[in-house]
Amino acid sequence: MATASGVSAGSVLQLPSLRVPAKRSLPRRTAAGAPAGFFFVKSDVVYNRRSYHQFLPLKQRGGLQAAVLRVTSPLVDDEGERKQMAEDYGFTQIGDELPDNITLKDVMDTLPKEVFEINDVKAWTSVLISVTSYALGLFFIAKSPWYLLPLAWAWTGTAVTGFFVIGHDCAHKSFSRNKLVEDVVGTLAFMPLIYPYEPWRFKHDRHHAKTNMLIEDTAWQPVWQKEIESSPFLRKAIIFGYGPIRPWMSIAHWLIWHFDLKKFRSNEVPRVKISLVCVFAFMAIGWPLIILKSGLAGWFKFWFMPWMVYHFWMSTFTMVHHTAPHIPFKSSEEWNAAQAQLNGTVHCNYPQWIEILCHDINVHVPHHISPRIPSYNLRAAYDSIKQSWGKYVNEANWNWRLMKTILTRCHVYDKERYYVPFDELVPEESQPIKFLRKFMPDYA
Repeated sequence: MATASGVSAGSVLQLPSLRVPAKRSLPRRTAAGAPAGFFFVKSDVVYNRRSYHQFLPLKQRGGLQAAVLRVTSPLVDDEGERKQMAEDYGFTQIGDELPDNITLKDVMDTLPKEVFEINDVKAWTSVLISVTSYALGLFFIAKSPWYLLPLAWAWTGTAVTGFFVIGHDCAHKSFSRNKLVEDVVGTLAFMPLIYPYEPWRFKHDRHHAKTNMLIEDTAWQPVWQKEIESSPFLRKAIIFGYGPIRPWMSIAHWLIWHFDLKKFRSNEVPRVKISLVCVFAFMAIGWPLIILKSGLAGWFKFWFMPWMVYHFWMSTFTMVHHTAPHIPFKSSEEWNAAQAQLNGTVHCNYPQWIEILCHDINVHVPHHISPRIPSYNLRAAYDSIKQSWGKYVNEANWNWRLMKTILTRCHVYDKERYYVPFDELVPEESQPIKFLRKFMPDYA
């Protein structure tokens, strides 16, 4: 899942920041211990004593190779064509490409200073909103007849996603001026999600530093063509993973990235261990209490199903924020920070109740311009960005066509086209993608 040109025997394989003979495999270690049923592994490619992290759908074998289908770049200069592309993809606007000479500091300097200010009252109000809405959701689950449980789960899972956003602010030092308060609140907010706070913080910082950079971005990566040329069984797993079950792929990401001490620097390990102890303590105490009070069925109703809704939002927000046929992943040599953060991040509007419960995490462009902007100031920051840089932003309203575009088109990396869909490369084994094309609504 990184950039590579077509390779033949004896030629040179091009990866970002390094060149190695194609005949020689890069040394790598593949994450072990992934539970049965998950086919997505994280690979650490090590070259010249530097580790290149990849989130891979399966264990790679042999060299890497990318699709080599030469067509026109998805980016277009004509305004009319961009409007048509936006309509086709489910966007309301596809922005112009930001000029190469614009830096991230140039964009940041246009933001008003007030959007960086931490307000303790607003920060703790967000905590109150999440705790209250989550408690209301649990009450709703307890009192609902079976046919209303899906609604109760949807509310409660969305409410607990707000806990994640609070921890997210803590990790970016935008919740409190007191670092200890942020560490405690962030850890507590993540505990009901079984999410280790410090491991996530360390990896998430890299996502911001390397947004949409091939190999380096720790959030999402495209698929490599070599991966779908593997065994039929694993190829089908990849197709399902980047197709129908992609809205829950964050579960695989959670399992693979956050529990293996070998993935962290030695100076990070002590804090990682504390987070892991907190998570395991919640599992060892919280889960038995739930089961003791309401049985296994209660654990399923009160914890597992809201947790699945949370992961739906975790995956969906991440996908929509940075994935579209016109948004490229680039090698380190080609990557431009301002373009990646402004052009490569999508502002998407959701139903208002979702935005309230999730503390405006969908207002994501200013968050990538500066992660130090608190969640309650994101809208003011985005208004400023629209005034100064509005022609460059990508915007959408969450809709079926937008999701259908991501799930059916954004699959295999290609340098020229950005993405090649599975059913174009392996049509005979892409029934899940064909099913989505046929039966997913196309409303925008």
